[in-house]
Amino acid sequence: MVALNIFFLLSGQTAALLLGRFYYDKGGNSKWMATLVQTAGFPILFLPLLLFPSSHTPPTTHPIPRPPLAEISSIYVALGILIAVDNFMYSYGLLYLPVSTYSIICASQLAFNAVFSYFLNSQKFTPMIFNSVVLLTFSAALLGVSEDAGDSMGVSKGRYVLGFMLTLGASASYSLILSLMQLTFEKVIKKETFSVVLEMQICTSLVASCTAVIGLFASGEWRTLKGEMEGYGTGRVSYVLTLVWTGVSWQVGSVGVVGLIFVVSSLFSNVISTLALPIVPIFAVIIFHDKMDGVKVMSMLIAIWGFISYLYQHYIDDSKAKKAVRDAHEEGGPSVP
Repeated sequence: MVALNIFFLLSGQTAALLLGRFYYDKGGNSKWMATLVQTAGFPILFLPLLLFPSSHTPPTTHPIPRPPLAEISSIYVALGILIAVDNFMYSYGLLYLPVSTYSIICASQLAFNAVFSYFLNSQKFTPMIFNSVVLLTFSAALLGVSEDAGDSMGVSKGRYVLGFMLTLGASASYSLILSLMQLTFEKVIKKETFSVVLEMQICTSLVASCTAVIGLFASGEWRTLKGEMEGYGTGRVSYVLTLVWTGVSWQVGSVGVVGLIFVVSSLFSNVISTLALPIVPIFAVIIFHDKMDGVKVMSMLIAIWGFISYLYQHYIDDSKAKKAVRDAHEEGGPSVP
């Protein structure tokens, strides 16, 4: 199950990012449409909800009551709006950045995740985590001060900086969203079953999609969609299919995220999502002929080093937890039938 969910997460996320870049390269220009497709495919999540209900959840002697409807609804609405804003920043960043650069900057979400988890989820800030934060910060900073910023795509230095800052802000927002979700499970819902995790994903995606639709009409971008479709580089059918498959890819990735949260933890899910770091740039060079200069390669290697440091800390924590359980079992002695 862990391997299957990792495959869903990495394949979905990689395909979605590459299709998002393809949308812009072939003439797409609507940031709100690119934002909408990131969550509009949420009805797909009803499939795993129906196929794998939580009927196998271990019974408890004291069932946990559901939180008040008004309280949980307000939390889902707030998270959904935050997700829509986060997706909009990601969409804007992808418009002005090469997909390889964009992917490397997104790795900074691990550094932000460590900080937010420390304050909101009481996660320990170990030397390995601190090392990871420093490395990921250096990695992003290298791309920010690169002399060739924006040259490979023909965008101005100002637009490159805007894309860089928005992508960095989106990475911070995404990490905050994950920590707030974890906090909601711990303090409000007080359980983390498969159906509850999917319920949160569906409800917040619905709110985020509605917010994106409002933004699409409020900004006036909806008026340009017909012309955008007519002038799309690979035709009208390709335009529709690009948007549809982008939406499907994001939801395949979401199934992987939800599955890993349920099977392992939200922290592990976030760590695995950054595994696309070395995957996306390789495909970007092959498909979009992105420029991989020395600065970008160095930045990617530093980010991978930071990722390994973060993952190693997770391995240490997991080993300690298993050892504690094993020691407790041995002290308890053999069970009596």
